Amino acid sequence: MTRDEILDTIREILVDALAVDDDEVTPSATLIGDLGAESIDILDITFKLEQEFGFKIAQGELFPEGITQDPDYVQDGKVTARGLEMLKERGPHFDMAALEADPSVENVRKIFTVEALINFCEQKLQAAA
Repeated sequence: MTRDEILDTIREILVDALAVDDDEVTPSATLIGDLGAESIDILDITFKLEQEFGFKIAQGELFPEGITQDPDYVQDGKVTARGLEMLKERGPHFDMAALEADPSVENVRKIFTVEALINFCEQKLQAAA
């Protein structure tokens, strides 16, 4: 699949799961901030990605869990260097530039973008090929 085909599939999933317009689903759109996803929606999106693309997604693989509650990863409202390293390691599909520039814990949710979903699916499909 091409990146455009992956985006088209993800767009269909997000329009269905989040009741948003397809023109809102751009690569730079954040799932939580821009598209209004909540934790239950993330589960639904994960399930639909598995169904559409035919791969399994382990718990915490797509969106690392418990980061903001772990004092090794967050201190004084900022993601620590160790937290940034963990996110890079467990989330190679994320663009970390903005979070590295301002590691405020509020910015963690900004890495959960449509582009991150495209990258994730592309990596999973390549690994399966």
